[in-house]
Amino acid sequence: MATFSVLVVDDEAGIRSGTRRILQHFRVDYPFMDEQVEFEVLEAASGEEALDLICQQPPDIILLDNKLPGIQGVEVLEFIKQKNIDSLVVMITSYASLEIAVKATRDGAFDFIPKPFTPQELRSSMENIAKQLFLRRMTRKMNKEGKQIRFQFLSVLSHELKAPLNAVEGYLRMMQERQAGNRLEDYQDMILRSLERIKGMRTLILDLLDLTRIESGSGKAEYTKVCINELAQTAIDTMRPYAIQRDVNVYLNASDRICLAGDANEMQIILNNLISNAVKYNREGGRVDCTLKGDKENIHIIVSDTGIGIASEDQENLFRDFVRIRTPETRNIAGSGLGLSIVKKLVDIYGGIIEVKSKTGEGSIFTVTLPRNREN
Repeated sequence: MATFSVLVVDDEAGIRSGTRRILQHFRVDYPFMDEQVEFEVLEAASGEEALDLICQQPPDIILLDNKLPGIQGVEVLEFIKQKNIDSLVVMITSYASLEIAVKATRDGAFDFIPKPFTPQELRSSMENIAKQLFLRRMTRKMNKEGKQIRFQFLSVLSHELKAPLNAVEGYLRMMQERQAGNRLEDYQDMILRSLERIKGMRTLILDLLDLTRIESGSGKAEYTKVCINELAQTAIDTMRPYAIQRDVNVYLNASDRICLAGDANEMQIILNNLISNAVKYNREGGRVDCTLKGDKENIHIIVSDTGIGIASEDQENLFRDFVRIRTPETRNIAGSGLGLSIVKKLVDIYGGIIEVKSKTGEGSIFTVTLPRNREN
């Protein structure tokens, strides 16, 4: 249960003690909140006492009377505003001073509560205040996290695109200046390298589009009966030219037809990423096995390779966004750092699990378990 601290600033002891009694066992609960909210009440009989408490530990909510001995409520409000203190201020004032309360709301107070007030009036106001405070903090958190994500996104994007763009530009200038000769054959290696860089950039862009679609929930999935065997074969066929180039043999092992209720495009993304990684991080002359199994409740996609393997300390970070394991063996292998995080997000959507077993120098085994019938 969450707790909001409430500072009651009023020179009338009855108002302070009455507010404490009313809120003592009061709980606020909205469907959009993760948990109920209760209130911890603090008291101050003057503006000076309130400022001391606020400076020590700013409360979440301040119920502030304007007419106080010494420093007036509006002066306390002005201090809070000047110091940019993160407290939600509500004026409590007599009906005769409503004009001052209205002015205070223009100067930074969230609202005002006329007194005398009934217990129900105070509870009703606190419900609204708690809701606004919760939503305000959630918005601030989302904005902060959004900025961090955008910064991370732009940093990764600029880093991942800058190097291949520089390489392609360099090769084109060499060709433009005829540095290797006047025959097209003289530039064959540069053309192949440029095409490889462009392929890497295209992969990054496609991965980012997949990630954005999954995170935002846009793009309606079409759930039908999907045959995993056919999608796995398509993924293998797509990777076969690169596998031949790397002298890696890829095998599909499935004694039965394995099907589930799902979206074919999402299943293809899972298989493409798992099989392409198994080929990319393999050794020349290595082997990749994609094994499909099923029982009454679940299907199992098992992709194993004889590649370079993953150190145990790196395995827990494999499924995070933009994470690429940096080792001497992976230094020259292109990738966006998004493939496995996308796989993990899709597996989570289906209520499944993904596991990895790996040992450096001995290869890796990725196992995806998905329910045959997804619960919507």
